[in-house]
Amino acid sequence: MMMSFEFLPTVVFTVVMLSWFGFVIVFVTRKNPPSAPDSTRDRFSILGIALQGISYLIVWSVHRPFFTPVTTMGQLEIVVAVLTMIMAISSVWFVSAAVRTLGKQWSLAARVLEGHKLVTEGPYRIVRNPIYTGMFGMLLATGLAISHWVGLLVAILVFVAGTLIRVHSEENLLREAFGAEFTAYERRVPALIPFLF
Repeated sequence: MMMSFEFLPTVVFTVVMLSWFGFVIVFVTRKNPPSAPDSTRDRFSILGIALQGISYLIVWSVHRPFFTPVTTMGQLEIVVAVLTMIMAISSVWFVSAAVRTLGKQWSLAARVLEGHKLVTEGPYRIVRNPIYTGMFGMLLATGLAISHWVGLLVAILVFVAGTLIRVHSEENLLREAFGAEFTAYERRVPALIPFLF
């Protein structure tokens, strides 16, 4: 007898939406530290922010019918559903841990503050840009929960382009500020994807 999993897309959708709520809460409830003067800022990173935002717009806009699975291939449907929920929850946790670890050094645009310290603990031991890793996880989870595969693919390409711009901008500033210390960190810790890149 074949078991029906008609409820699964609804559960996945609910978990991803709750994860989005948590994702937004991480940034909204963050205490704004006293403003410190920038010693260096890279305004080009704003283009990366715009592209990342567009990728989220794509993943939400180019969707398949709501509450339908990305695949209807029995066991694969279950595996994808479980992985999607795990990815959404872990992405929120990863972003939250990264924002807490950065503290007052967190900023929307690329900048280095006076007295800036190179953060290499917490999730920064795993990847150099854990907030972008978590953002990518949320993009994938959302895409697997609601997007048409074409929308997800285009969103991934746009997100990667925006993220590479942001990483390049931010890491150039850190390289200038910390020299050999950052270079050593860069050699030992991948940029975005643990153990890979």
